[in-house]
Amino acid sequence: MLPKGILFDFDGVVVDSFESHYSAWSSAFKELFNKEIAPYPKSHVGKSPKKIAKYFCNVIGESNRSEELFLLKDKHLDLYFKTPKLLPGVTEITSFLINKKMPYGVASNATKLFLKNSIDRLKLNFTTVFGLEDYIKPKPAPEAYITLAKALNFTEKEFESIWVFEDSLTGTTAAKLAGMIPIGILAKNSEEEMKKAGSVMVFPSLLEAYYYLNKM
Repeated sequence: MLPKGILFDFDGVVVDSFESHYSAWSSAFKELFNKEIAPYPKSHVGKSPKKIAKYFCNVIGESNRSEELFLLKDKHLDLYFKTPKLLPGVTEITSFLINKKMPYGVASNATKLFLKNSIDRLKLNFTTVFGLEDYIKPKPAPEAYITLAKALNFTEKEFESIWVFEDSLTGTTAAKLAGMIPIGILAKNSEEEMKKAGSVMVFPSLLEAYYYLNKM
């Protein structure tokens, strides 16, 4: 059976935004500390920007300045905005959902400004979008997906019939804790890693997921 609704993570599922984010982290870090930033840690993929800022500051023993880095990175992300790369299948799957009148939306650990800029630049069909500022506890807590599902008028009893497309272990955990069905996108982790985290199925991208849905 088709799911009752579909929720999307953004980075790694809808777009490849690594260059957009890392360039902003790098320039903000350079401005704040006059030093080159450390390589991006795979362990922090999908985590909130505040935790990522804390990691980069801890590397140089400046943990007390992580809030400064977080705010400056957000400023650089807007000032020097780099449009992320659209990943395969986004247009196809959103058109499919619109035709089926199936509710869908985005819940991301990225900031709302980045999400808005990206959606506007890429002309994407996402109207219900939640970002970091909308949660008290970001992923891996389930709040992000629960907030989005309720905004789409789903009841808690219907959560078990909602698919969540995620590429990170952090987000997959959030979807699982929300009582929804995690569907893995193999952008950063292996099939084995995603299934171990709770993904019921995995696809290379949303394009293959669209083909699967179209046959149901």
